[in-house]
Amino acid sequence: MSKQSENSWMGISDMMSGLMLIFLFIAISFMVKVESEKQEMEDVAIEYRNSKANLGEALFSEFEDDFQQWNATITNDNSIIFASPEVLFDVSSSKIKGRFKSILEDFFIRYINILTAPEFKNSIKEIRVEGHSSKSWKNASSPEEVYLKNMQLSQQRAYSVLSFCYSLQNPTISQNRFWLEQHFRANGIAYADAKEESKARRVEFRVTLKSEEGLYKILQ
Repeated sequence: MSKQSENSWMGISDMMSGLMLIFLFIAISFMVKVESEKQEMEDVAIEYRNSKANLGEALFSEFEDDFQQWNATITNDNSIIFASPEVLFDVSSSKIKGRFKSILEDFFIRYINILTAPEFKNSIKEIRVEGHSSKSWKNASSPEEVYLKNMQLSQQRAYSVLSFCYSLQNPTISQNRFWLEQHFRANGIAYADAKEESKARRVEFRVTLKSEEGLYKILQ
């Protein structure tokens, strides 16, 4: 082999070695990134699971003796559901009935006491009150009118509940009013999340945790 050919081969060999080192560094960096993201996902998932479980235990412990008399339930995702139509509102009305006002005053003050406790307050992204309706509307002329009327009514009912709770004259509410303004929302769902007819007309209080949003972002 000539000297020139030998030098050329050595140059190619050095270049290949350099490329292999570059690829090796890229592979290591990728593995480190994947491992870091995996650890981040595990940390967020653990935080979400613990926060959700701890909040659920606190809510259940606080309201366990009240659920039956309120005709209310708590779900696995910590939603609290009031599902007694004759107690909540009159038919086609968004005006809160007297009995439900008494329930809300008792419930919401204690509810906010829990949510604003040091172990939960900074982990909460949103508190949402939802209005749900049935799939019917008397004298409606079309399915479209049924949907629109129920959507309007469910939004008005959710707003009525939010307005009543937000305006309660109580130290717990007064001290946390600014926090409520940042986190408390009202949504009309109509019958998009339909259940059996007996549970269609209902009001739900839902809590979204910051760690839940973080988990969704990682999964995306």
